[in-house]
Amino acid sequence: MPAMAEDLVLGASVQLTGPVANTGRYYKDAYEFTIDKINEAGGVKVGDKQVKLALKLYDNQSDVNLSVRQYTQLVSQDKVNLLLGPFASNFALADSAVSEKYQVPMVQGGGASDQIFARKFKYIFGTLAPASNYFGSTVAMMKELNPAPKSVALLFADDAFDVSVADGTRPLLKDAGFTIALDERYTSNASDFNSLLSQIKSANVDTVLVAGHETEILNFVRQAKSLAVAPKLYSFTVGVPSEDFRKALGKDADYAFGMSAWLPSADLKDKWFGDAAAFAKAYKAKFGYDPDYHAASGAADVEALAQALEDAGTTDPKAVRDAIAKLNFDSLYGKIAFAENGQIDLPQVVIQVQGDTLAAVYGAKGFIEKPKYPMPAWNAR
Repeated sequence: MPAMAEDLVLGASVQLTGPVANTGRYYKDAYEFTIDKINEAGGVKVGDKQVKLALKLYDNQSDVNLSVRQYTQLVSQDKVNLLLGPFASNFALADSAVSEKYQVPMVQGGGASDQIFARKFKYIFGTLAPASNYFGSTVAMMKELNPAPKSVALLFADDAFDVSVADGTRPLLKDAGFTIALDERYTSNASDFNSLLSQIKSANVDTVLVAGHETEILNFVRQAKSLAVAPKLYSFTVGVPSEDFRKALGKDADYAFGMSAWLPSADLKDKWFGDAAAFAKAYKAKFGYDPDYHAASGAADVEALAQALEDAGTTDPKAVRDAIAKLNFDSLYGKIAFAENGQIDLPQVVIQVQGDTLAAVYGAKGFIEKPKYPMPAWNAR
């Protein structure tokens, strides 16, 4: 969409090609979709002017260094008004240094690592829950399962998000009385999990928790099947909420646990889309795939900037930054109200692939639906 002179331009760099493009496109699609929706309703009222939003978007090709250069270009040469984020914590960690240096607010729903928000930066805001607590609801559920699992293998990739997940999960497991039988770090974009799976098999662990990206999780499940490794339960930080993940694995996705800070409920009311269910339906009609929490958080990022512009009554970056910090409104993603460090902490619902359905099984108030547990051996399915 071309930016008119009077348009207010939001800038972003997203992974449209490269290893994580499959998730990166959720952000591109969500940004464009939400901007179009807001513009259809007349745009944003800034002071006494109605302003249309426009998007200036680059493809960072899944390359962090290129992403940093593109964000620098967006603010120093393209002179965009405000910033939306990339996907993935290591990108958000690097790119937010640009928004801080130039004092242009960035709202991003792609990076959850606690490191992003531990630096006391003033211009970065995030709509994903802290990575350190991603497995919080899963560990709470594990304590209530029958038979209760005892031993756990914790596997995590060596990037900012997954290291944060592991650092937060260890004390949760210890406090809950579980034995951590394996605690192993692997290289990002790993394709071979055979040695880790062999260790899991010989340690005979009940539960496997894996923090990684979608391609890694797909490889893990496929190799678990080929080596006949079936713990009582396995849970993954990503993949399970995504329709692509479930299609890629087919029946082999069954029994997998994951988590989501968002489900497309009609209870989540929203001034632009009506509610989250309406958003999900319209999104699928437009793009041909179901939105997951990545798309919902991306949409909420645009809404947060739009609401802050209206609240500030000006496009001045410092005034908009202060308005973002004070936000408290209902979005299709949930309540948008940032903590002092700039992050939102929405509770994660434990989800599970149960045949053809994705079931919400455990939340803040306990079991929602009975999980399929323990997982049967591969040859007994």
